[in-house]
Amino acid sequence: MACDLWLVPLVDVLCHSPDNPFAEEIASYDKALREEGLPPVPVFGYMPGLSGDVAPIAGFDYDALHFLRRAYLLQICGLPVTPVDELGGDYEQLLEMFETTAQQSHLVWHYDHAGAYVPVDFPRPLANEELLEGGGPLGSAHGLLRELETVAPVIGIDPGNPPPAAAPPGRPTALEEPAVAVPPDDNPYGRERHVWLGLHAAATRSLGQGSMIVFS
Repeated sequence: MACDLWLVPLVDVLCHSPDNPFAEEIASYDKALREEGLPPVPVFGYMPGLSGDVAPIAGFDYDALHFLRRAYLLQICGLPVTPVDELGGDYEQLLEMFETTAQQSHLVWHYDHAGAYVPVDFPRPLANEELLEGGGPLGSAHGLLRELETVAPVIGIDPGNPPPAAAPPGRPTALEEPAVAVPPDDNPYGRERHVWLGLHAAATRSLGQGSMIVFS
């Protein structure tokens, strides 16, 4: 199944518009942040060259996303990381055995088809009843980037000098559609690397230009 990542620029021309399609979500995120004593979702003034247009940043398939999450969990739990061709019961067992660790990870604990990462730094994903009934735990783009940098060497990526990410999908892809093809990669972690590069591009752009990352 296909997964798209989108960037939502947190600029006033979008966030303060009465037609802002993310108004309810941002209000929910602000509430969760406030409950933890954190600042609200930041809203930035308009800058030349940056509009309120929402745009895709990456595309991959859900299995590959779980492959990367599996690699991170194995690494963070001190277990050997090995490549796999398909998801099996060992991944579900890993999630159950290390549930607390998984729920403290911005990379792992996130709903695949909804939810967001915001450019606010907090140590673990935020969750309350309202979030879990809607888009799922709220992630930090700072936290996501830290975890990507942690797992990068395991899958053969230098986090200080990663290769360029693939181009984002040219149009929105439906959930039931096949994901965009993974670029050729001889590394046994090719699918994980493809997802890593897409998430890394999204996280760095999120922090660099003040955007929210959303899954679709």
